[in-house]
Amino acid sequence: MPPIDLPRYEMDGRRATAEDLFGPVLRAYGHFTAMQVRAGRVRGLALHLARLDAANRELFGVGLDGELIRDRIRHALGDDVRDASVRVQVYPAGGGDATTVLVAVRPPKAAPNSARRLASVPYQRSVAEVKHIGDFGQAYYQRLARRGGHDDALLVAADGTVSETATANIGFFDGATVVWPEAPLLAGITMQLLVAHGPESERRPVRVADLPSFAGVFVANSRGIAAVSHLDGIELPSAADRTEGLIETYEALTGDLI
Repeated sequence: MPPIDLPRYEMDGRRATAEDLFGPVLRAYGHFTAMQVRAGRVRGLALHLARLDAANRELFGVGLDGELIRDRIRHALGDDVRDASVRVQVYPAGGGDATTVLVAVRPPKAAPNSARRLASVPYQRSVAEVKHIGDFGQAYYQRLARRGGHDDALLVAADGTVSETATANIGFFDGATVVWPEAPLLAGITMQLLVAHGPESERRPVRVADLPSFAGVFVANSRGIAAVSHLDGIELPSAADRTEGLIETYEALTGDLI
């Protein structure tokens, strides 16, 4: 069997050229969703398509056909790729409401295999409810955190309120309940699936000073779920069994065929 040709990039259903990619790189305006494909299936596929449609209405004033997006993903995967990281990005195409869809297919990424170490940073994403392209501050603080020996940056408002990390949602164990921050944030697909299928949950304001009072802290994104062990070098309470329970709940969900 010949080796699988990855990564591959397709623009509107055809192999992207350097010229195709030049415009999106310069514009840096658009939205996207990222997913892990396993055996041709994606957990929360309908939620990914709904996200793209809602963001397209917000940024461009028109909806985005979910079946078209599925077709674009299937075409980019081809008959040879069953497991992959897939990113669907939508950009403006010329004037008016026209858009162009880029599908990037890259090797699959596994969930973190160790607890995460976070660094708190004074930042909030603009238009946080949209998974948009080109947020400089988000990327800047993430790189700053990693240079300091941390895995990710925890975004914190001026009053100390926590929202999310640079790459994931953050949740907290409070008794039998999972607490998600009540703050401007992107409701990630994994977060939405845990709310729908996991333990009882609620939204309420959480401040950095509150974190040690919780039984445990975790992060969740398209790659999976992981415990948080440290914030700013301070060890946080561990709830390994609770985190493992969330991982089992998530992994038990049957993905939707693309």
